[in-house]
Amino acid sequence: FQLLLILFLLLFIKHLCVCCTYISRDLSDVELIISTSFNKAVQMQFNSTLGKYVGFTEIGMKCARLSNNKQILSHLSNMVHKSIVNKLGKWQKPLIKLRPVKQNGSSSPAALVCSAYDFYPEQIKVSWLRDGKEMTTDVASIEELANGDWYYQIHSHLEYTPKSGEKISCMVEHGSFNKPMIIDWDASISESDGNKISIGASGLVLDITAAAGLMYYKKKSNRGRIFKPNRETKV
Repeated sequence: FQLLLILFLLLFIKHLCVCCTYISRDLSDVELIISTSFNKAVQMQFNSTLGKYVGFTEIGMKCARLSNNKQILSHLSNMVHKSIVNKLGKWQKPLIKLRPVKQNGSSSPAALVCSAYDFYPEQIKVSWLRDGKEMTTDVASIEELANGDWYYQIHSHLEYTPKSGEKISCMVEHGSFNKPMIIDWDASISESDGNKISIGASGLVLDITAAAGLMYYKKKSNRGRIFKPNRETKV
């Protein structure tokens, strides 16, 4: 009966707020706080650091006394150490890609996108560096998405005017890294790919032009020529 009363109060009368906080990387200071409120006033609260419920109102203190039994407290302790810590402890490093984005018009500024895929937890920072110094004015947009499978992805777009000799880099900071990951943009890669495409296209045009010229020459040289059958001369 007592457990049913608690469930009724929590689910049908009160507002329930569950919060999990931690600071250390090894999750040794994970703290679970469960607060139940009514009319925006906290009635009682469970704190995993204290290991019990504490009531703040008359009815809250009654519910706290009912909730502070071994069965409920043991269940909450297992929730902290097994479910929450195990899930938070699964750091997943992001896969980082830096690539150019095609812009319309030759007068448009250069555009790059830095993407980080399949990382966990959600907290991440993506920034741009020019010659080692953080850029703030040319960042066009940052888009963060949830994959739906506990993992996340983020895309940061940069529009800038290239200068000779400068170095553009993407810096990603995530809890799975011991230090920030910096990816330098190599403009020569895209330029060489463009040169290959240009050379290939030019070669194709030359081949087509040569073939057309040969066909025209043969057609012109054969025009007006009369072929006569060979006659055998009898002696």
